[in-house]
Amino acid sequence: MVKEIILASKSGVRKKILEENNIQFRVEPSNVDEDSVKESLLKEKVTPTIISKNLAELKANKISQKFTEEIVLGADSVIDLEGKIISKPNDREEALEILKRMNGKTHQLISSVCISRGGSMIWNYTDKASLTMKNMTFLELENYLKKISDKDLYAYNVYQIEGEGRNLFSKIEGDEDTIMGLPVKKIKEYLKIIK
Repeated sequence: MVKEIILASKSGVRKKILEENNIQFRVEPSNVDEDSVKESLLKEKVTPTIISKNLAELKANKISQKFTEEIVLGADSVIDLEGKIISKPNDREEALEILKRMNGKTHQLISSVCISRGGSMIWNYTDKASLTMKNMTFLELENYLKKISDKDLYAYNVYQIEGEGRNLFSKIEGDEDTIMGLPVKKIKEYLKIIK
């Protein structure tokens, strides 16, 4: 098994998941311009799943080119609402609009991971979870947003499932770690067999 990996992300949640699973790592953020990549891929009419996979691979490969002998983990999560990607809000008004669009509907949360070495992908995995949002009033949505800090709102999209966000949903189906943005069980399986 690999002694230490590089996490190509500054996500606090992903760091916490790796720590809780006793995976030794250090952080080297990829700083990939996700919005421009998404925009480019959306013009090509690719699916949200492909976008998630491409972003995870891009992040891992970018850092793997700098540290060619090391194992690099890239990850990305996207929200797919009726075939359209829901991106992180730029402000609270946009967050409210996103919540209104998701209100009472089921969406897919797609989490992709990629492991790279020497600047190329050597393994990847994508998992999906299905989340159904409760039918909430405008006032309930506004009150929810008041409870969320700016930092959390802009870092975790419009909901942080491990916090207040769980209360938005009537039904959650899927792996908890996938929902948190890092399907760690599959990562651990792969890290055990990699040379």
